[in-house]
Amino acid sequence: MADVDVRAAGGVLWRSGPDGPEIAVVHRPRYDDWSLPKGKLDPGEDWDEAALREVEEETGVPCSLGAELPSVSYHDNKGRSKLVRYWLMQASGDVPDFEPNDETDELRWLGVAPASALMSYARDRDVVRSAAEALGA
Repeated sequence: MADVDVRAAGGVLWRSGPDGPEIAVVHRPRYDDWSLPKGKLDPGEDWDEAALREVEEETGVPCSLGAELPSVSYHDNKGRSKLVRYWLMQASGDVPDFEPNDETDELRWLGVAPASALMSYARDRDVVRSAAEALGA
């Protein structure tokens, strides 16, 4: 991991829905894409701390850290190598209404199949598939 230019962490945030688990999918206006909540590590921050912070910042939902999911590696739009580590995260308590912020302007809670279909990137669909398997969905 030392040769990675950008380190980021995030999560597959889920809650129980009437038909099974619902996954939080966020829209990022800067990129006009639908993705999982994630972001870069702050200096001195651990991966799991960054994941929890980023998910709560982008969704407004307090959550608890679950099992680590498969990581994703790719080159970002600036050509830098990027590693994103993901965790399964369960929403804690009552889920507040979403309030748009600097990074995300919309959040949708969707079942596994609709969440996967909305994702802009195949790599995110792979992470959602792994989360669904972990949840038994």
